[in-house]
Amino acid sequence: MAFDSTGQQEQENVPVTFGQVFGVGVLQRGQELRARLADGSTLPLQTDVKARHPDGSVRHAVLSLALAQLSPAKPVLLGLFAGGAAAPVRAAPTAERSLAALLRKADDTRIRLELGGASYSASLRALLETAQPQPWLDGPIVREWLVAGPLLDADGRPHPHLAVRFALRWYPALDKARIDLTVENNWAFEPAPRNFTYDVMVTRGDDTVYSKPGLLHYHHARWRKLFWWGGAPALHVRHDTRQLIASMALPNYDQSVVVDGSRLSGMHAGWNGPKTEPMGTGMALRAMPTTGGRPDIGLLPGWAAMYLLGMDPRARELTLGTADLAGSWSMHYRDRRTGLPVSLLDYPYMTRLGTPGDARNPATGKSELFPACARPDACKTPNRHDVSHQPAFSYLPYLLTGDHYHLEELQFWAMYDVFASNPGYRENRKGLLKPEQVRGQAWGLRTLGEAAYLTPDTHPLKRHFAQILDDNLDWYNATYTRNPTANALGVIVNGYALAYEGKRGLAPWQDDFFTAAVGHLAELGFAKARELLRWKARFSVLRMTGDGSCWVQGAMYSMLVRDSATAPFYAGIGEAYRASVAPEMRSLACGSAEMAAALKLRTGEMTGYSASDSGFPSNMQPALAYAADALGEPGRKAWRRFMARSVKPDYGQGPQFAIVPRSASASAEEVE
Repeated sequence: MAFDSTGQQEQENVPVTFGQVFGVGVLQRGQELRARLADGSTLPLQTDVKARHPDGSVRHAVLSLALAQLSPAKPVLLGLFAGGAAAPVRAAPTAERSLAALLRKADDTRIRLELGGASYSASLRALLETAQPQPWLDGPIVREWLVAGPLLDADGRPHPHLAVRFALRWYPALDKARIDLTVENNWAFEPAPRNFTYDVMVTRGDDTVYSKPGLLHYHHARWRKLFWWGGAPALHVRHDTRQLIASMALPNYDQSVVVDGSRLSGMHAGWNGPKTEPMGTGMALRAMPTTGGRPDIGLLPGWAAMYLLGMDPRARELTLGTADLAGSWSMHYRDRRTGLPVSLLDYPYMTRLGTPGDARNPATGKSELFPACARPDACKTPNRHDVSHQPAFSYLPYLLTGDHYHLEELQFWAMYDVFASNPGYRENRKGLLKPEQVRGQAWGLRTLGEAAYLTPDTHPLKRHFAQILDDNLDWYNATYTRNPTANALGVIVNGYALAYEGKRGLAPWQDDFFTAAVGHLAELGFAKARELLRWKARFSVLRMTGDGSCWVQGAMYSMLVRDSATAPFYAGIGEAYRASVAPEMRSLACGSAEMAAALKLRTGEMTGYSASDSGFPSNMQPALAYAADALGEPGRKAWRRFMARSVKPDYGQGPQFAIVPRSASASAEEVE
């Protein structure tokens, strides 16, 4: 990995903190992680382990160090390697590390809101002195505390809806601190939720570090700002893409893809204005349910895949900035009792949908329905969220930064995905995703699995996410994998799957999203996902190489899978293909010039916008990549057939679907 200066001046004593993921067995329990510079010297390294693999080896940690010097145009190269038994990292001898020492020397950070003729304020110093700060990082190089509290009026009365959260990160030997401020309007069960408009000012000592008049703060949303005491480092961290992908924590994105610099420049040039301010949505569409191909759909959004593959600071700004703004949608529900994102295991009947009776918990006799808005117009927002078109906002940002804010965003979205439907349909506390559209089931599983994988082991919600994921995988395996009467095509048919031609057909591209999500969870190490993948991956393979089918139309928009809404599903892909294509196509040789002419394509081209990085063949690619690794030679054969098509997208423009198999044999050139 490397550290680049983003400033114009020499920097000394530069603080660095970042997230690091490890594959199974790479860093064993009790083994020391060491940092080595290009000249062979080592740097003191603080390792805050957050999550471990089942074998006890480290899965995810937050790493911290200090660079003695960082010069413009002279990157500092650093290697990480596992050494012998862990030894304590020694602090600088003069560094007083206590919170009290920091409070003695650092200026206070205060926030004040002017709202409805009243002033509400909060002081970081006061919260640290009177609340109970929770440690997030704790070592000789850096300490970080998390603290939260109300916004108080002049008489000391808390605002019923608005609250603040701080994460204070202190580097004692460097006399530098980062202040991470979040303002929230998201208590889950507070009566009469609503939007609020206020003037906000944040000060650090005598300096105003942020102000905004007339900020419209949507209900059940939050916003974030970062400030530094002692000077912010001008720094860009270039992670090792190859190592990240090899860890299996991220899909196997094609590392031969070269991100298009002009495309990225154009995206970055538009990173300004209201969309980058609180309640903006950054690179993501405000209205998630908007249909059509777009860069925010996939296992990673296009801009995040660009960041992963190129480690460009512009892509990093787009990725982390949009992740900060993930708080702008009104689906953040925090439990005042626990202080955590609200959980289905605590409130199995909580919902935004259904009748009051649907939300009544029979065990307690109490309703768990979220309170209605103060007035019909009190909760209007242009930011519309759903499960079926939901970007992966926060997984990669938390993985690479270790910032607690991004962890909670991942948790908020994962929990929303499983409580978004009616309690009865989702089987209450199980949080089953089966009522959703197939694409919603895909993206919900993706986010739920990532939360279960990356939430710290000591976090109270770790067990919750693991249980809900387990219940979902059990349902899919019971319904399909282990069910002898399940359809032979390997298609998902529950929820809103059969939405075409009078419930006779489904969308293969949505089914491909589901296969890709299951493949991702299988690589994260969830055994029940591996079992499901072996059943599920057959559908993409059959469309490429199955008897009676033709790969040219393997990525069609919709496919018939039965003769009527009550008929049994077809026994083979050939039946589905013949029922789905025009009669004149059935007699043409697959892949022939005659077929290409009839479809107005180039010979060897697939239907479904083959040249587009968000076309239906591109949607299919991750599913085929996972199938190539999961199904042996049948999967590899289908992959080779797919890669032999004559028209392919330029993934440098948008690599969100540029996923390839991990097995080298799948890339062989010959096509049978």
